Amino acid sequence: MTDAVRHLHAATALSCADGPGRAVERRAPGRRHVTAVDAPASISLRPFYCPVPAAVHPRAAEAERDALAWVDRIGLAADGEARERLLRTNSADFYARLAPRADYDGLRLAVRWVYWGFLFDDRRCDGGRFSDDPVAFPPMAARVQRAVDAPWSGAVDDRYARAVQDIVRDVYELRTPTQARRFTDAHRAWLFATTWQVANRARGHVPTLDDYAAMRLQTCGGAPTIALLEIANGPEVPGAEMDSPAVRALTEMAITVAAWDNDFHSYDKEAGEHHTDQNLVNVLAHHCRLPPDRAVAEAVRLRDRVLTRFLRLREVVAARPASVALRTYLDCLGHAIRGNNDWAFGVPRYRGLMAPGWADEPADDNPDPLPLPTIAWWWDDL
Repeated sequence: MTDAVRHLHAATALSCADGPGRAVERRAPGRRHVTAVDAPASISLRPFYCPVPAAVHPRAAEAERDALAWVDRIGLAADGEARERLLRTNSADFYARLAPRADYDGLRLAVRWVYWGFLFDDRRCDGGRFSDDPVAFPPMAARVQRAVDAPWSGAVDDRYARAVQDIVRDVYELRTPTQARRFTDAHRAWLFATTWQVANRARGHVPTLDDYAAMRLQTCGGAPTIALLEIANGPEVPGAEMDSPAVRALTEMAITVAAWDNDFHSYDKEAGEHHTDQNLVNVLAHHCRLPPDRAVAEAVRLRDRVLTRFLRLREVVAARPASVALRTYLDCLGHAIRGNNDWAFGVPRYRGLMAPGWADEPADDNPDPLPLPTIAWWWDDL
């Protein structure tokens, strides 16, 4: 066990630490509090451990053409810059890697939402006038979520709400009400957690590691992204399986690994946009008083601990009697981790991110639970 991991118990109790990497709270004239984090402008990536084979849906290019035609038809991109930002996400390639054997009609709906989600996240969650305004963000997000919850409701004066409403109406037409409801509930969890992120940014607060683990699990948008797996694939996973503690833990672990990987992938992009304060590397640097290279190494160890637990538990669950729909879902959770990396290494969104290669072994395969109360239950006997 490393010194930094030994300090995790203390780190989870901290709210602000002095020393290298500390956050500085400052007030811009006439505005809210904003955060300036003393953080490096870039980080060096380590090889990623992920013993899951790469896969991609054969109709990814067709799904991309469909989605971009939908973007233009629905009026999602307000201007040329927004459309260019959408193109740089390669969203069809992303989701085609998560659900490589999906039904095409389900895949194209998932891809449309991913294009929508990236633009909404960039313009209203991570950037834009709502991203550090804890007064304005909640009512805006609530109106968008209302469009998701009731896609048959009347017209709304918000291009994002109108566009996502169109997607969800099609989801209800294509799949079961249970599958649609799982997606809308996951969507609400994402927007609700993002209010936490916005509040942190507004007051210049770097969350503790335990708080960050809980917050990032939802603010990454992983819950609705993973909920779309059922919609892409088709068959409904029975509630007794989907809602079991083991499958819930596997779902959360897959989202967390992908989210923490995204913290590595997007670091340089977000540093250029001045919002790396809520990133696993900088949370560790701040609360554990680590220099950048040590913080990256520690983040990799934490990530690999979660991934090795995911792989072990998935093997246990797969050995039990299970529906075909659940087995497909569990396979896709693995594809979500691997596909997220394969996509990130080539997507223009991350400014030509250089692929660091693949590690043959985890940086840390300690089977003990991480000392983070919010996620330690993943290591229970499930």
